[in-house]
Amino acid sequence: MSAPKILIQIIISGSQILGKALFEAGKQAMKNAKHRPQAALGGDVAGVGNATSGSVTDRLTREHRMTLDEAHLILNVKRGEAMEQITKHYEHLFKANSPPVDPPKPKPLPGGKTQPPAPSHSHYLQSKVVRALERIQAEADGGLKVGEMENGQGGPESAPASTPGQGGPNTGGLS
Repeated sequence: MSAPKILIQIIISGSQILGKALFEAGKQAMKNAKHRPQAALGGDVAGVGNATSGSVTDRLTREHRMTLDEAHLILNVKRGEAMEQITKHYEHLFKANSPPVDPPKPKPLPGGKTQPPAPSHSHYLQSKVVRALERIQAEADGGLKVGEMENGQGGPESAPASTPGQGGPNTGGLS
């Protein structure tokens, strides 16, 4: 055989091998994309994706994107604790993560420059605290919403009209 024929054969064989490898890699990628380990943290909260039954608790878990256990952990309360105690924990955690009323003044550094003060609050933690209270209140209210009241089922709203420590559940730029 001449050198050009051998070279063409090598190129064809190599591209066949590469094509088969890419095909198998694609099949494995599809399997991996479909497989979801139980309670895995992907783009989902642990337990939220597994809440697939039609129960009120599972529906609330999907709506609030937080399990009831997670809400209790965030507020550091036990299941069955009085709503008054839960609200007390909520208010403490909300205030602890609020921006200070009078922010501290910048500290002077050598050379006439000033160092900005480190933030002593967290909007993220505040948001988690608010969402945890909403989740617990929704479970306590039985998961009924305004839309269900219009259908004649009645009952309180799942989201509180006013959350202690702020104007309402969706104010303050928290999400």
